[in-house]
Amino acid sequence: MSKQLFDSWPEQYNRWFKTPIGALVKEYEQALILELLQPRASERIADVGCGTGIFTHTVIKHGAQVVGVDVSESMLKSARRTLPAANFLPLAADMRALPFCGGQFDKTLSVTTLEFVQDAEAGIAELFRVTRPQGYVVVATLNSLSLWAKRRSAEARDKEQSVFRHAYFRSPDELRGLAPVEGIIKTAIHFTQDGDLQQARATEMDGDKAGLNTGAFVIGCWQAP
Repeated sequence: MSKQLFDSWPEQYNRWFKTPIGALVKEYEQALILELLQPRASERIADVGCGTGIFTHTVIKHGAQVVGVDVSESMLKSARRTLPAANFLPLAADMRALPFCGGQFDKTLSVTTLEFVQDAEAGIAELFRVTRPQGYVVVATLNSLSLWAKRRSAEARDKEQSVFRHAYFRSPDELRGLAPVEGIIKTAIHFTQDGDLQQARATEMDGDKAGLNTGAFVIGCWQAP
C-alpha cells in the first residue's frame, strides 16, 4: 500500500461523494457502518484508512473520540480541515503496522482500505490486536462479486493512473476468512453506478430483502476475543 497512490486524490474523492450517485452510496454505506459499529459517546475508536474523513465525521457526531489513521498525509490534511480537533487525532501509519499498544481501542473501523492491502490477513490481525477484548472490529471493502468491482477492474486496465490498478477485491467469504473469529457479514449497494436514482432505491430494498451477497459494499463485524 503506497501513500503516493492517494496523495493527489482527496479532492476527487470528496467530489465523487457529492454527486447524486455518490451521495446515495454514502447514505447506504453510512447506515450500515453505524448499524454494525454503533459508536457511543466517550468510546475511543480507531478509523484505519480514514481518508478525508467522509465516514469518520459520522462516528464523531455520535460522541466518539477518533484516531484517524491513513498512509497519505494529503488525505489526513483534508480530514483535519473538516473534522473537529477536539474529537479527531490524525496519524500517518500503515494498517499492517499500527503504532499502538494492544487493546487501546474500544472499536476499530476500516472502510474501503483493505482493497489496497495485499497482505489482508496482516491488516485484519492488526485491527484485532489494537482492539480491547470484547470490543468490535468493523471492516468494509469492495465486493469482488459485484458489478462495481468488475467495472473498477476494467477501468484500471484502461487507465494507467487509476488507483484501482493496485486493488485487491475480495468476496464476502474471503472477508469472513480473514478474521480469527466468527462474525456478521453483510453487503449493500446492489444498484449500478449508471442506473436511475429512483430505481436504485427500489433495487437496494429488493437486494437487502433477498439477502444478496453481491452488493458492492461488503462489510464485516467481529467481536474481539
